[in-house]
Amino acid sequence: MTFTLPELPYAYDALAPYMSKETLEFHHDKHHKAYVDTGNKLLEGTDLQGKSVEEIVRASYNTNQALFNNAGQHYNHVHFWQWMKPNGGGTPPGALAKKIDEDLGGFEKFKADFIQAGIGQFGSGWAWLAVKDGKLAILKTPNGENPLVHGAKPILGVDVWEHSYYIDYRNRRPDYLKAFIENLVNWEHVEKMYAEANA
Repeated sequence: MTFTLPELPYAYDALAPYMSKETLEFHHDKHHKAYVDTGNKLLEGTDLQGKSVEEIVRASYNTNQALFNNAGQHYNHVHFWQWMKPNGGGTPPGALAKKIDEDLGGFEKFKADFIQAGIGQFGSGWAWLAVKDGKLAILKTPNGENPLVHGAKPILGVDVWEHSYYIDYRNRRPDYLKAFIENLVNWEHVEKMYAEANA
């Protein structure tokens, strides 16, 4: 089996009140599990079996839409759980903060632009902080698409599919995005992915 559902790195109620136990139970145990199960079925008998998730995402883009949808969402969610932590938020560590200042006009502007990318993503999708051509960029993608298929490496992403916020925020996507960036982001994991993207 290429795809496996990871355990959450915290208790189901650890992100409350910003993300509820009920949201995590539905999002992780049902939605993410479905991407894993469907992705594994679609992977059977293809020449992509045994490849890394990143390789499968890139190879299936525009060639096997059903597999791409599930592999992309699996990749996105594996990191999404890691991009959050109890008592998250705050400011990024030194080198990353400096790069945000250089490339994105400072942390406050980054926060506003990142939230706006999430608000502006029509329908389901994601907003991203990614490394592209050596620079940080804010991107948004529809559905399960991610920066890997656009020549970039994601280092932070927020899920704006309704299942990620509707139980807690109903239709208030901007409030969810503000809560995510101010109270949930695990900047240590972002920093780790930033270092890997530049390795």
